[in-house]
Amino acid sequence: MYTGLLHTHNFLRLIILIAFVVTLYRSYAGWFGRKNWIKGDNLRGIILTSLMDLQLLIGFALYFVYSPVTQIAFQDFGLAMKNADLRFYAVEHSLLMIVAVALVHVGRAKSKKAGSDLKRFKRSAIFYTLAVLVILAAIPWSRAWM
Repeated sequence: MYTGLLHTHNFLRLIILIAFVVTLYRSYAGWFGRKNWIKGDNLRGIILTSLMDLQLLIGFALYFVYSPVTQIAFQDFGLAMKNADLRFYAVEHSLLMIVAVALVHVGRAKSKKAGSDLKRFKRSAIFYTLAVLVILAAIPWSRAWM
């Protein structure tokens, strides 16, 4: 089960990055090109948010149930904090990814409630960009393509 979830988590990361590229492209094009917010822009936000939520759920399953790395960390959390690899997975990766999911949700909500198309694009571009930056900081690059 662990291996299957880990592979799903890794594969979904690529799908999410593609969704970010498409959504960010449209957000910046709409913001700087002063385009109209259309149904597809809303749909892209929904898809991105849903993919992030799914990724978070899979991450929680790995974190709390299946990952041997976090299970080792949970045995002695104080000792795990002294080990950079264990600390990364037990605290840094999970915390930063939760922040990224929150940023995507805030960006979606703020763009949905914005009064004008320009504000919708601007808010989605800013919050989704921040989320991508947090995600890039939280990716375990040493194991990123496993």
